[in-house]
Amino acid sequence: MELGIKGKVALITGGDSGMGRATAKLLADEGVKIALLDKTTEQLQETVDEVKTVGEAFAVKADLRDLSAVKAARDQIVDHYGTVDIVVNCAGITGATGDFMEISDDDWHEAIEVDLMGAVRICRTFIPLMQKSGWGRVVLVTSEDAVQPYTDEMPYCAAKAGLLNFAKNLSKAYAKDGVLVNSVSPAFIATPMTDAMMQQRAEKLGVDFDKAIATFLKEKRPHLELQRRGKAQEVAAVITFLCSQHSSFVVGANYRVDGGSVASISL
Repeated sequence: MELGIKGKVALITGGDSGMGRATAKLLADEGVKIALLDKTTEQLQETVDEVKTVGEAFAVKADLRDLSAVKAARDQIVDHYGTVDIVVNCAGITGATGDFMEISDDDWHEAIEVDLMGAVRICRTFIPLMQKSGWGRVVLVTSEDAVQPYTDEMPYCAAKAGLLNFAKNLSKAYAKDGVLVNSVSPAFIATPMTDAMMQQRAEKLGVDFDKAIATFLKEKRPHLELQRRGKAQEVAAVITFLCSQHSSFVVGANYRVDGGSVASISL
């Protein structure tokens, strides 16, 4: 299917692995020029080299907690490609987990700084480029946790809920300029972040990695009907659609890619 975005320029944050990497490869295969942004360097360059096997890509290093670094990244991308048409914000952290009473203010601030304010800084910096051209796509990757509470992940849940609300607000503010903003809410996707979670669980329970996943699904994600971790490519496919011309009447939507994990009919 022709997606109508050949030659567009996409910025993907959190682009060194997982959903960011998978999305970069799909978009590059559609002829989109890719700028991959992360705070790492070696793994980021490895991903760029992988994406280059199907299309055009280059690496930009920046910490989303630093507005000056985000602006410097914009300048690098504009110097390299001329503009940015698409933003996919995959960057995020799980943050502190555990008992609410034991999670510090600093723990809360860390989750909010990365998962919410990182997206705020990215959008504030790059949306003006899209307004100038009169065309743009923004996809913010949130989480099932944005609408479904998990009492041992409160900072992450709150930050992702804020991100979901932020996406809806942006969609209202900038659709008139041709900039369409939507969000995607994955659940328990096979990424380095959930790998680390499951490794910690395996060590804590004294079981192997696969058993840790199986018990997590049974005990913590009973509504995930497919009873497996999702694949990064399954999320990337939805993101790619939202970046395309085929999503031209999709504004302020939240697409859940969660295997049924959210039990309600809410967003």
